[in-house]
Amino acid sequence: WDNADFSRGVGTTFYQEFSTLNTAKPPFVRDVEAKVRRYLRSSYSAVWTLKITWEKAPVYAARTDTRKTITYQAVLTTDGFRSYVLMLYQDGGMQWDYTRLTSTNVLIGYT
Repeated sequence: WDNADFSRGVGTTFYQEFSTLNTAKPPFVRDVEAKVRRYLRSSYSAVWTLKITWEKAPVYAARTDTRKTITYQAVLTTDGFRSYVLMLYQDGGMQWDYTRLTSTNVLIGYT
């Protein structure tokens, strides 16, 4: 996500932590657990989850155009033994035009 550019005051980044060990689980955490169970076909009960949101993030370099923005999230979750990352994008997926980025080695995800 190094191609997001917040230098012009457009967009924001925020996070929310969910510690769910011995506590009631909010709907968001239950949804994350359901996704992990469905996609990986395994039992899963989260004890900690972190949601990071990049809201209306303009593509680098924002100095040329701040109108084309994207909202996306990374959700990190663990049961204390296994950990997962969910990459969530607004409807339509990542909509930055990668052919117009300053870098040509574009990767969506993590390594």
